[in-house]
Amino acid sequence: MTVPDFATCDLCDAHKNDTDGAFRVLPPVFRDFGKRRRFAGPVSTVKCHEDNTPVKAAVDEPGHGRVLVVDGGGSMRRALLGGNLGTAAAKNGWAGVVIDGCVRDVAELADCDTGIRALAAMPLPTEKRNEGQRDVAVQVQGVWVRPGEWLYADEDGIVVMPAPAA
Repeated sequence: MTVPDFATCDLCDAHKNDTDGAFRVLPPVFRDFGKRRRFAGPVSTVKCHEDNTPVKAAVDEPGHGRVLVVDGGGSMRRALLGGNLGTAAAKNGWAGVVIDGCVRDVAELADCDTGIRALAAMPLPTEKRNEGQRDVAVQVQGVWVRPGEWLYADEDGIVVMPAPAA
């Protein structure tokens, strides 16, 4: 996978006067867990609460350079991604995974050649209830993210926009 050439600071500078809400910046609450510090791609989404069944289904399919955005409701009680799923995401060509929730197997995730951002580490796994939704509009820390939009993440933050940066 090629690392895209961009800087979220430059994207923010270019869009600082936008007033239509199409360009969004996620709050600075996410920690970096994957090997890639910088990643970008079209968004695919999962909405689930303390059940990572739909996350596993997503990362087990070809990512085609997309970024999986997981609305886990900000839960700090269960990990939605661990070493096995991080490895699957990297192997299957996902550019990154952004989780509004927790991850586990932090040492393993650090070796996964994909971007992984989440709120915190939590060793408890999820309960498998086969609940969740795929490719629906989600809210991540109060910011709307829709399938097909573009997400850019680097050392300075995470931004979302309707189309690829020019």
